[in-house]
Amino acid sequence: MNHEKVSFNNRLGIKLVADLYVPKNLDRKKRAPAIIVGHPYGGVKEQTSGLYAQTMAERGFITIAFDASYNGESGGQPHFIASPEAFVEDFSAAVDYLGTNPLVDRNRIGVIGVCGSGGFGLAAAEIDPRIKAVATVSMYDIGQASRQGLAESLDKAGLRKNLEKIAAQRWAEVDGGQRAMVIGTPEVITEHSSAIDREFFDYYRTPRGHHPRSTTAMSLTSGAAMSLFWSFEHLDWISPRPVLFITGDQAHSRIFSEHAFKKASEPKELYIVPGAGHVDLYDRVKLIPWDKLTSFFNNHLA
Repeated sequence: MNHEKVSFNNRLGIKLVADLYVPKNLDRKKRAPAIIVGHPYGGVKEQTSGLYAQTMAERGFITIAFDASYNGESGGQPHFIASPEAFVEDFSAAVDYLGTNPLVDRNRIGVIGVCGSGGFGLAAAEIDPRIKAVATVSMYDIGQASRQGLAESLDKAGLRKNLEKIAAQRWAEVDGGQRAMVIGTPEVITEHSSAIDREFFDYYRTPRGHHPRSTTAMSLTSGAAMSLFWSFEHLDWISPRPVLFITGDQAHSRIFSEHAFKKASEPKELYIVPGAGHVDLYDRVKLIPWDKLTSFFNNHLA
């Protein structure tokens, strides 16, 4: 494929930097379908989303992988802020950009959201009917994770305590204190580290997936805004456009895909990958169901 570094602004005026991939054998006499790929929460386009974008371009789609607002090479200051409004808007801004490309059929644009971008991509599709098909991979609902982690129900007392901590930090920063950060992936692993920490460490902190612009850190004060983000409450708004949920049978995040599948309206499909954990579907190319993704978008962006 041909690769090009591009940039465009979202509705909030934030400059997004992206990698655009165009198949070399594309019939340029016809407009082609396109896919927008969002990276995991705290990641950058050179990691998972770039792999997905390149591979789907090899399979005939024009693709774009962008750095989310406040992350990677994209704008927004200060960096490493989590803004659900911006993260959702980024997908619609990518639709805007692709729709101005003379090679792209603006009526055949889809989304792949990996990990946290799965939730943000779904939310974008809920309010942007220009997104014609959505696939999520190892989806994380970052809003729910901010409120209650992986617990089945909300601990209101625990949430209240967390919000009080965030409020105290805001006062500290207003008074000139240093900005506090929450590191998504630990810098070191000990004998007491959880299996989930080890899984993320093996990707983000080793040559396997490490990138210097991907710190996985977000400001502590971002947690308040993220706790208000509910990406599954209006999934029925996407119908009759299709949704494909892909998750590993061993993924700790599987509950998010199953929860979303129950809430979504038809047409929908839950596809479970045997032998796959959460991070396996970031880059284990022999586990990622490329044929499933290709057939899904071939069928629904036809």
